Amino acid sequence: MADRWVLSPAEDGGVDVAPLGPDGLPAAPVRREADPAEAVRSRPGVTRWVWRSTAEVLPRLLAAGVRVERCYDIEAAETLLLGHEGRHGQPRSAAAALARLRGGPVPPDPPQRPAEPGAQSPLFEPRGVPVPPADLLAVYAGQQRRIEATAHPDRMRLLVAAESAGTLVAAEMNRAGVPWRADVHRAVLHDLLGERYAGGGEPRRLAELADEVSAAFGRRVRPDLPADVVKAFAQAGIKVSSTRRWELESLDHPAVGPLIEYKRLYRVMVAHGWSWLQDWVRDGRFRPEFLAGGTVTGRWVTNGGGALQIPKVIRRAVVADPGWRLVVADADQMEPRVLAAISRDPGLMEVAGRETDLYQSVSDRAFSGDRAQAKLAVLGAVYGQTSGDGLKNLAALRRRFPRAVAYVDEAARAGEEGRLVRTWLGRTCPPAARATDDAVEEAGIPLAEEESDAARQWAPGHTSTDARARGRFTRNFVVQGSAADWTLLLLAALRQAVRDMAAELVFFQHDEVIVHCPQEEAESVVAAIREAADLAGRLTFGPTPVRFPFTTAVVECYADAK
Repeated sequence: MADRWVLSPAEDGGVDVAPLGPDGLPAAPVRREADPAEAVRSRPGVTRWVWRSTAEVLPRLLAAGVRVERCYDIEAAETLLLGHEGRHGQPRSAAAALARLRGGPVPPDPPQRPAEPGAQSPLFEPRGVPVPPADLLAVYAGQQRRIEATAHPDRMRLLVAAESAGTLVAAEMNRAGVPWRADVHRAVLHDLLGERYAGGGEPRRLAELADEVSAAFGRRVRPDLPADVVKAFAQAGIKVSSTRRWELESLDHPAVGPLIEYKRLYRVMVAHGWSWLQDWVRDGRFRPEFLAGGTVTGRWVTNGGGALQIPKVIRRAVVADPGWRLVVADADQMEPRVLAAISRDPGLMEVAGRETDLYQSVSDRAFSGDRAQAKLAVLGAVYGQTSGDGLKNLAALRRRFPRAVAYVDEAARAGEEGRLVRTWLGRTCPPAARATDDAVEEAGIPLAEEESDAARQWAPGHTSTDARARGRFTRNFVVQGSAADWTLLLLAALRQAVRDMAAELVFFQHDEVIVHCPQEEAESVVAAIREAADLAGRLTFGPTPVRFPFTTAVVECYADAK
């Protein structure tokens, strides 16, 4: 049996399938089959399914209990290839790719379906008019030619495979859901916010803090209205430009304390309060819609639910099922380890290959044992802190690890000059005019309210003509994007490692993964994570001495992992 098959959903609910030969063309006539699940289940020898979009196909297969080992997601590949060709943002659908291939008018992508709180995705996600297998394969063949035309086709081929594997993981996580105790969540909200008053008014604790703020100003002030707060400070003779925490903390006024606490609790109520709980948690599971490769750096996003920003206090509601455990794994010091691997700096690779703490090892070499200074220097090199103490730290780092610093310096220079900048595997940073504030957050610079103004100075989207801002972003992009590529391969390897267990991947963000498993499988899962990290490092970066260790915790409650 051929090890690759094309699968295309048909308008009648069935699928068109055909085996592929070595040249990527059909090796037998296309067949219409009424049951998509049976079409896949009856062909266990297929190692890779070629289809338009995993999101279109996989939910129905998972609902029928069918596992897909590997796939080639044509639309995910198109996104990567468009970016690599400097055409980021152009329509990525299979129909658009086909139109480009044939020189016809390119249709826009269909709008993204809005999130459906508390509900599973439809069994078949409609994505416009079905694309016949012959047309899908024409696009597929064209993509293979484009991959071969890249400077490093082996790397790009691996990146496309990793991105496709990520779509499988995301779909399976969407179906599994994060274990969630609604009763615990409600208790946490009650402890934090107090009782709710009838009629939809603020809960007791917020009302008390609002009264404290008003008393401090000597008049009624709405803490949830920044303009009202700024006006109140002005009337008190204090000029502020915003109500962000870093600015408030610099003030000497009795309203500051209750105002900061009000803002903290208000964010919890709005982002993860009673309404969120009602909308997003059903049958003991929180099911956000994870979207693999949702940002230019390759980091994931969610379509609703805010799963990637769960506050620590709310994590108390993430509780394993009875007899099960959560294996929570955090990658240790991922950015400098990735920098060592992509720069091939001998000194930094040697440090990143030790069992000891990386920042301490760097400090012993370049900063007289001052770990804090070493950490600031390394992160400053990655994020572009090149003034003041940052410049001095960078100079010390450059003396000890010249190739590592030169690597990010060149990425910054390329960004400033408007050149395309790529990760190790070939994911490409978009031109400055395409970059947005979202890219800043996904590069690891948080955009919480109190930090957003400071963070946006790093954003190429803040002003597309600011070459230095783009240089700071591309300096970081080569590290963060390469880290995202590595984590895709980690997830793919881990998915394969636990395939014969009851364990299921339920959560992933940037450098953290959570596996929900029976208690007796926990140690096997810990070992699988360690082995998957090693394998991902070898696959992504080739043979290097760099290690990618994880700190793992086996817990019943997510909050206990930190």
